[in-house]
Parts: sequence; C-alpha cells; structure tokens
Amino acid sequence: MTSELTFSTELPIDGVLDPLLLALDHSLNAVLVAEPGAGKTTRVPLALLRARWRQGRRIIVLEPRRLAARAAARRMAGELREAVGQTVGYRVRMDTKVGPETKIEVVTEGIFTRMIMEDPELNGVAAVLFDEFHERSLDGDLGLALALDVQGALRDDLRLLPMSATLDGARVSGLLGGAPVIESSGRSFPVETRYLGRPASERIEDAAVRAVRHALNQEPGSILVFLPGQGEILRTAERLDGKLPAGTQIAPLYGALDGRAQDEAIRPAPDRMRKVVLASAIAQTSLTIEGIRVVIDSGLARVPRYEPQTGLTRLETVRVSRASADQRRGRAGRTEPGVCFRLWDEAQTSALPVAETPEILEADLSGLVLDLARWGTSDPSQLRFPDQPPAASWQEAVTLLASLNALDKSGRLTPEGEALAELPLHPRLGHMIRSAIGQDQGWTAALIAALVSEPGLGGRDPDLRQRLSWLARDTTQRAKDTCLMAERWLKLAGGRKDPLEIEQAGRLLALAYPDRVAGARGKTGSFRLANGRGAQLDDSHPLASAPFLCVADIQGKAASGRIALCAPMDKTDIEDLFGPTIVEVDEVTLTPEGKIKARRQRQYHKVVIGSWTIATPDPNAVAGALIAEIRRRGVERLPWSRDQRHLRARVAYLLAAGDPALPDLSDGALAETLDDWLRPYLAGKTRLEDVDADLLGQALSGLIPYDTKARIDSGAPSHFQAPTGSRLPIDYGAETGPTVAVRVQELFGLKSHPTVCNGTIPLTLELLSPAQRPIQITRDLPGFWTGSWKDVKADMKGRYPKHDWPDNPAEADPTRRAKARKD
Repeated sequence: MTSELTFSTELPIDGVLDPLLLALDHSLNAVLVAEPGAGKTTRVPLALLRARWRQGRRIIVLEPRRLAARAAARRMAGELREAVGQTVGYRVRMDTKVGPETKIEVVTEGIFTRMIMEDPELNGVAAVLFDEFHERSLDGDLGLALALDVQGALRDDLRLLPMSATLDGARVSGLLGGAPVIESSGRSFPVETRYLGRPASERIEDAAVRAVRHALNQEPGSILVFLPGQGEILRTAERLDGKLPAGTQIAPLYGALDGRAQDEAIRPAPDRMRKVVLASAIAQTSLTIEGIRVVIDSGLARVPRYEPQTGLTRLETVRVSRASADQRRGRAGRTEPGVCFRLWDEAQTSALPVAETPEILEADLSGLVLDLARWGTSDPSQLRFPDQPPAASWQEAVTLLASLNALDKSGRLTPEGEALAELPLHPRLGHMIRSAIGQDQGWTAALIAALVSEPGLGGRDPDLRQRLSWLARDTTQRAKDTCLMAERWLKLAGGRKDPLEIEQAGRLLALAYPDRVAGARGKTGSFRLANGRGAQLDDSHPLASAPFLCVADIQGKAASGRIALCAPMDKTDIEDLFGPTIVEVDEVTLTPEGKIKARRQRQYHKVVIGSWTIATPDPNAVAGALIAEIRRRGVERLPWSRDQRHLRARVAYLLAAGDPALPDLSDGALAETLDDWLRPYLAGKTRLEDVDADLLGQALSGLIPYDTKARIDSGAPSHFQAPTGSRLPIDYGAETGPTVAVRVQELFGLKSHPTVCNGTIPLTLELLSPAQRPIQITRDLPGFWTGSWKDVKADMKGRYPKHDWPDNPAEADPTRRAKARKD
C-alpha cells in the first residue's frame, strides 16, 4: 500500500504503516501508540494520502501547539519536496498557509474546535488525527468528543486516529468503541542519565547555568535545556550571555516568541557551531531539534491552575511527572547516543507523579460550557470524554456564563451567548468587546483581548496601558499579526476600528473581569479583589498607590499572589458599571477596650469604595462584631460562673457516657454555634463587658429545655447529699470520674456506695479527715468499712482524739462534730 511513497530516510513507523492502513480499511477508528522518534507525526498523514477511503478528501492533523503544527507541516512538505501550502498546509492562530490543492492540514486543537462548530459534518474531511493525545489538553479532549459525536450521528465514514508516544492504548480504544491498537517502537539511541542535584537555596537559573557550562566542557553536541517558563529562560540567557565558549549560540524557545524566532531555535546549529536551546515544555513533544545530544532538565514546568472559588487561572511552577521527565530525557537520543543531566537527586525521581493531570480536571470550563451549549447540549455526560469534567467546575462555569447573559435558566444559549460563541475568544473577553462596541471603544477592547490572550506581547510591565501603548507603536510582524487578529475579532463582534483610548483600559477590563476589580488596602501595593482574594503589586510601581485596579492576571499562591497585568480604575467607573450591585454595609469592630467602633461602607462585593463613621450602627452588625471578638478571644474566656462551668462539665460527662440527645456545651461546640445560642441575647448590647454571667446563664438556659434539665439532674446531679444532710458538689471533670470530697464521719451509717448516671456509675469518694485532709479514695465504701477502715481508724484516733472513731462505722451515726464534752 505504501509502495508509491518515497521517503528520504527510513523511520521505525514505516514498519506499521501497512497494518495501520489495513486497520482503517476495516474500522472507522484506530489508536496508534508509537515511541518517541518513530516518526508518526510526519509519516502517518502522508501514508494516509494513499488510503482508498480518502477519496480525494482532506486529512486533518491536530497538534497541541502552534510551533509543533508549523514544524510538522514543514517536515511533511519537505518529504514531498514542496513548499508549505501545497499538498501540506497549516492553520494556527495568526498564521495560515493552505491552498486549493492542500490535502493535509495541520491545525492546532483550538482551531479544530472552531472548524467542527462551523461545519459539524466536516465536509471534505476524510480523517482526523489527534497527535500527542497523551497531553490531554482541554481542546484535544473536546475535539475528540465532538468528532465522535459527528461520527455517530452524521458521518459514518469519518476516520479518527489518536496518536501518542505514552498513550494508554487500551483505555482510548475502549472510548473509540474497541478500535484496534497499532504499536510501533521508536528510533532512539542510548541516553545516559546523570543527576547533578540542586540545593534548595540555589535559583533554578543559576543551576541551569552551572549545568550548561559543565555540559559544554564535558560533552560534544548541542544542548537543550528545559526550564519552567519565559522568565527563567530570559534570566538564564542573560547569565550565559558573553560567558560561553566561542562558537556557541544561545536560542530561547517559548510560546510567546514570534514564529520566526521559534523556527530559528529549532533549526540545526550553523557549521562548526554549537547551540544551547533554552526551552519551556513547548519542546517536550512533537518537535525534533536537529543536533541535540545533551538535555539538561530542571524538572520543573509552569502549568495553569484554575481556582473555582476565585475565578482565577494562575500559573503554578510544579514538578514534572515521570512521564514528562522520560520524554525530556529522550530528546537527547533522537539522532545519536546522548546524555541527560537532571537538576535533582536520583532518589527524588520516585516521588514524581506518574503523569500530568488532564487539563479538563483542573481548567476553567467556561469556554467548554459555551461550546457545548452551541453544540446543543448542557450535559457533558452526553458526549464521550476521556474524563468527564468535574461537576463543581462545570457549575462554576455555568454561573459565570449566566452572569454574562450568555445562558438562560435552562442552560441554552441566549442571543448574547450565540454571539459570544461565534468569537474565538474566552467568553469574558468576547463579552468585553461586545459591551465596549456600544461605548465606541471596541478597538481598544479588542487590543486588550489580544494582549490578555497572547502572553508576552507589549513587554512585561504590569500596567496594561503601557502594553497597549507599546503594541500601538510596535512594527514587528508579531505585533502586526496581533492587530490583524484583533481587527478580525472586532469585525466578528459587529464593531469598527474606532480611536484607541488607552486610559479607558481599566474600565474596559472590568467588563471582562468584574470579579477582579480591586481596591487598595493598608500597605502600599496591597489590594483586595471583589472576589475576596488578596494580591500584591511591587510597591515601587506607579500603580501601587492607585485606589482601584482591575486585575487580568495574578501569579503565585493565593496568600502572596503577584499582579502580573492590571489597569487603574476610579470610583466613578465602578459606580457606573456596577451601580445596581453596590451595597451599603456597616462595618463594626471593637476597640482594644471592648467598645464598639462603627463605619458605614459602600461596597462592590469585597471592594470598599467609600466609608464614613456612624453613631447608630445596625444592631445585627454590632452583634456580629461582639460574636467575632468572642470567637477570636475564645469561648473559654467568657465570664462563666462556677455553677455554669459545673453544669457544662456535667453535660459533657453524660455525653461521653453515651447520651447523644444532650446539647454539646464544650468550648469548641459553643464557639462554632455562637450565632445560634448567643446572638439572640445580644440585642441592645454595645460593649463586650455586657456579656456577663447573667446573660450567659440565660443563653445556656435556652439550650437546655425543662425536660432536658431534669434528665441532667437525674443522670448527673450537681451535688451529693451526705447522711448528715450536707450537700457537697460533685466534680465531673476529675480524672477519677465523678468525684466528691467528704469528711469520712459524715458517711457513718452508709451501707451502700453512692452512684450517678441513674445508678450505673459509682461516685468516687475522696474521704477527708476532720481537718479536711485527704485520707483515702474509694469507689467501694462497704469494702472500705470492712477492709482498710481498721488501719485508718487507728491513725485518725491518734491524730483526732476528740472525734468518734467507731469499730463498725456502717452502724454508727453520721456526724459533723467532735465528741460532746463531758461535764
């Protein structure tokens, strides 16, 4: 079948092309598992050109990244000795090269989603190939789910082929209805792994520089260094500049670079030169960089992490998985034996996660929800996803889209939602552009959307206005392509190119991110977002003293998030945009002396836009402040009376003894339920000292109904009544159990041991001398009378001769006094 194909070199994948074509002759779907270096990306699409079932139709190849899509198209076109855009072309964001004769289109996964949405039948398409499917991007999962839906309902002749080096073939085969799995070994040379380690105090850039210089001295060939992201790449390049041997070229490679710079990085080094490629995970798969025989792996990657509670997607630097580390290592053995230097200790490898978490389980799903609503479904379980999206993240996305008026109550697209679905943008950004058009600011909004969507454009200044200004002046090809893309978005949204209004950036950004409007708080550079999250801006930045910002990007952990992109706003902007949602609330706090201090605040969610002192605050707010201070200090510090503490101890004992119907009056339980049991008694109280023992007694009574009080008194009586009539308090918190201290003479005549808990628990008796000194502890009074009493009597009689010490105390009369004096 492949006899008509003539390739310049032989690759391992060639050995399974015939079985693969045969499988697709007899089945709509197949799964190809091919090790790195096998050549699947470039050979399989070319082989499928000869398939009988193609019938002149196109083959679509999905790639996860723009760089990989362009590189794959160029390599295939080179095999055919043609220019890109003839038989083989590509479609990526801001760059398309296809022609009327194009039979193979390499597209990024997001582009494919737009294609299938606009043409659900995929007219003129014979097969869709999902390259590097193991990366499990959200767009890749969605593309396969939609293609399977099309295949089942509209196109019973459409072929689907997921391909990967580290794919769970059996699992994906099951998803595709038991599709045959074709496996191919790769072409790789031996790679020696050496562990260089990295002290915790050493910056990753310094460790990378150390490793590069070591590798250049010890090994021949070019070097590929894997770093977390753009920042580390640029800092490493700066440290290496001018400090490498002559004939060494430094080539950064990351997603924000323009296409020409990326293409330059993956080209072989010039003759008699060596190249040091500083790359992000963009170089991990789908690419072959000629001449690389040394890999230096930082073991780190920067990945997006979505926080549903804040609506923010932040970039987090994490340890790579073992699968990723193995893929990076394999890059050193593509063309000859190589070496991989790892910047961690060997023992740490076993602690790495086995594989990355699929994006669908951690991503912002608002785009997915919008796409599926456009597809006609509000239930993701109706489609075959490798992993179903988490219910909480799905609902968060539904809530956001509803707030943008994109979905109705039944989850169907509104007219606004239909318009947003037509835009190849995150719904937030699409909503911003459409809203701005009505204010004659659509062009500014479109450029803002471009800057937010394309990291690295316009410099690194957190001030969005500076980046807009830079983009307006920039004459590079990437800037021109970006502006053209923004114009297309604006046209799709029904707008026109009106004057650029840079100073409106904050107001416009707030249309996309109303939850990220931020107000200054306390320290310079510290802000609080409307969603409640805190964020920091370098206190030397001019915007650090701004009263209000709108934040598009935050990096780092929630407790110390760094603002990476923002624009200033003023109070008028917030009032105009969000007036109906602004409320007035009383903020009531307590002074250190325990007195109420009250201010009325005008708030947009968690952002304070104005405040003033008030004399008569809301009583509920006052009660809330008292509750908050009590909770802060601790319930145990309330002025409980001795009887109240005693009552709580009795109830605690009965609970521990197995009476679950009683209220929990422990410190922890009362602290958790302060609003329930104490707040109703705080009406009219304005000072912490108003919460006294009398008030606490009323509140406790509210927790203990009359019948419950009777059960407590019966099971755990507060006092023990001695035969003399004395009422002695019982200590229910003692280590020995319920305990009463009593002078032994007051128990004379008592023949049975006293109990609590309705006769089930013996009371611990701490027997005292006439001088109230402990002489014995017993839980068996009759046994004490007949046992050790004899020794105790002899001792006590010598010490206290004026008191009676009968031989048989069980038959004697109880007394509180000494013997009567004889006249």
